[in-house]
Amino acid sequence: MYKCILFIRFIVQLIYNFLLKIALFCSGLIHLTDAIKQRGHMRTIIVAVITVLFMSCNEQKKTNNFFALGEFNEVIPMDTLTANNFAIPVYNFDQFEKLLQKKSKTTYVVNFWATWCKPCVKELPSFEKLQRKYNRDGVEVILVSLDFPKKADKVLVPFLEKKNFRNQVLLLDDPKQNTWIPKVDQNWSGAIPATIIFNEKKRLFYEKSFTFNELEAEVKKFVD
Repeated sequence: MYKCILFIRFIVQLIYNFLLKIALFCSGLIHLTDAIKQRGHMRTIIVAVITVLFMSCNEQKKTNNFFALGEFNEVIPMDTLTANNFAIPVYNFDQFEKLLQKKSKTTYVVNFWATWCKPCVKELPSFEKLQRKYNRDGVEVILVSLDFPKKADKVLVPFLEKKNFRNQVLLLDDPKQNTWIPKVDQNWSGAIPATIIFNEKKRLFYEKSFTFNELEAEVKKFVD
């Protein structure tokens, strides 16, 4: 539910800013009392929007198809891709880096992938299985899509709908790859798939594909 509240806050702020500009514009054209009425209408509209979004979040919680980050949801995304029954947050690297720097008892398994990468797509079921098996052991799998942002609505969203994945997915939209790739790991060439596993005690980076058994063996180094 906390995820939904933060998402609502982000959307409502955008709506409020837009409507405030309208009210200010109107105040220059009509009497002050009319402008006040405009702001009164604004409050009514915002309340209505919050109600609709809150109901939508409850429905999304039931279907468990809202892709957002559990302990990372205090960072408001720069954008959100929406579909019929889920949403995908979009972050630049400065925002995403807050996750990589997080000190937590949670073991994060962060996989960099794309729909156009066949080895990436092949190993995704292993990450799905890992999340289901180790969810109660404090393991959180996050799939970081490096798909082309301009094609995400037509490629990434349909792909996730078809595969019906339950892992948390975000889209990393930052064209300065040469700047942020070494910040993930100095040894990363930029090739995918790539995975980083970390918690408050240790951190390991892998530029390779995984079978489920290989992936599980690495995660056990963190949870055992």
